[in-house]
This record gives sequence, structure tokens and C-alpha cells, in this order.
Amino acid sequence: MAKLQEAAVAQITEICQRHKNDKTPLMMILSDIQNEYGYIPLEVQELVSKETGISVAEIYGVVTFYSFFSLTPKGKYVVGCCLGTACYVKGAQNVIDKFQELLGVGPGQTTEDGLFTLDALRCIGACGIAPAVSINGKVYPKVKVDQVPGIIKELKDTLYAGEYRLIETIAPAGYVLPKGQWIINIIPNEKETT
Repeated sequence: MAKLQEAAVAQITEICQRHKNDKTPLMMILSDIQNEYGYIPLEVQELVSKETGISVAEIYGVVTFYSFFSLTPKGKYVVGCCLGTACYVKGAQNVIDKFQELLGVGPGQTTEDGLFTLDALRCIGACGIAPAVSINGKVYPKVKVDQVPGIIKELKDTLYAGEYRLIETIAPAGYVLPKGQWIINIIPNEKETT
């Protein structure tokens, strides 16, 4: 097992203990871990197996079966393009294709800089505003292909606003961060230092 930080081991162990008397603890444990860390790598699955006595094979089967769970870290912005029937009929495939083109990743992948994850979603229940795109829980209604560059720019502008700009996202191997925490290198914006 790769080395997890002591704080992560303690928190995951506490999550396992919290659900040990549940009738079906695995889903609750995995859900809590996914909510806390944003993904469930093999090292974490091994720790859950050790704490619960449930085989790694069974845990891995659950993690890979349910689309809510992820084996890899998600980007700062998770772009979910609904491909349900209503969205698909109204052009959702073209919308996700444009996101793929501009971000350089396919569904289920994260950009190299760690900023964007692109997901193809089943129906998100927004049929009346199709095609819909969900980004970190915010739903963009009736998205057209020509709006995609502006959406990406809006997200990047939000990130780069202020006196610093992001250079790279760094996550050392085996390093599990609580969801929403990012290790970044920053330098002053050139226009603000001149």
C-alpha cells in the first residue's frame, strides 16, 4: 500500500468506525470518503478493506460500478454535460464535443493542470432547460456550442482573478487532500508587478 498521510489514515479510519454498525456500511463509508477527498484511490480502498474486513475486490467493484465514485482526482471544475434524451436531442453531443476540443480531454478525464474534469452524465433532471451543463453543482441552461469558450473563460478568469495566477497544480504521489483543497504554486501577475 502506498503511504497515505497520517491525517488521512486517521480520518478514513474514523469514517470506517463511524459506520461499522450500519447494516450495509460500505456504501456509506465510500460515500463519506468520496465527499471528503473527491476520489477513492486504491491505497484508500486497501485501508477500508483492512478496517472493515471487506475484500479489496468487492470495494473496487463498488467504486467502479457507481458513477458517483472516482478512482482518480477530479479537477477544480467538474464539467458535467448531460447526455440524457432531452439534452441529447437538443444538441448536447455537440456541446460535449466542444468542451473536449477546447479542454483537450475526453469524458472521465482531467486536464493536465488539474483544473477541469469532463464528465458525460446521464439525465440530471433538467430536461426543461436542455441541453444542460453542470459545473460544480451550478447548472448552465440551454447551452449552445458557441457559449462553451465563454464558460471556460469565465471559470479561468474566476480562478486567475486577484493578485496571483496559477502556475501548476501539484499533488505528490500518494498524497490525499480533503476535497476542495489544492496545492498550487503561485507567482505575482506580471501586470501587477510592473
